[in-house]
Amino acid sequence: MVLGFELSKSLSYRAIEVETPLGIAACQVPDKPIVLATILRAGLPLHQGLLNVFDQAESAFISAYRKNHKDGSFEIKMEYVSCPNIQGKILILSDPMLATGASIAISTKALLEYGTPSKIHFVTAIASVPGVEHIERVFPEADIWMGALDEELTAKSYIVPGLGDAGDLAFGDKMQE
Repeated sequence: MVLGFELSKSLSYRAIEVETPLGIAACQVPDKPIVLATILRAGLPLHQGLLNVFDQAESAFISAYRKNHKDGSFEIKMEYVSCPNIQGKILILSDPMLATGASIAISTKALLEYGTPSKIHFVTAIASVPGVEHIERVFPEADIWMGALDEELTAKSYIVPGLGDAGDLAFGDKMQE
């Protein structure tokens, strides 16, 4: 929620009048609609925090995960995307960990099938330097909002020191196949 509040300071607003039971109130609202997207399941707590700030936003959800290979490498598998039209809207994609940047890059490219947003913001709790550098190369026009920046990745591309599996921390261990 704190990152959403900080992000809100960078947006443009327009004045509206809202009728309350006691009179008319002058209010400021974002000048463009907002779509909050998140990568399931780890991103749900961040998504809720952003909804607390942007309570009129539409939502988009992506199922993307690391499919590990026996040689230690991995690929990002995406199985599900649900997204409203994002043409001309502000897109805010949240994922608690920005390690290599592969999940965010692949997810964003999938979301862009639903239109071209006026602005893209990425929100993450912890990022790595290599991940940020990758996202800045792929999406140079986007802004990245992060709680912490860690310097390195392990040989398996986990953030060091990081915090572990964000989805497991929020919801418990995954079922094993």
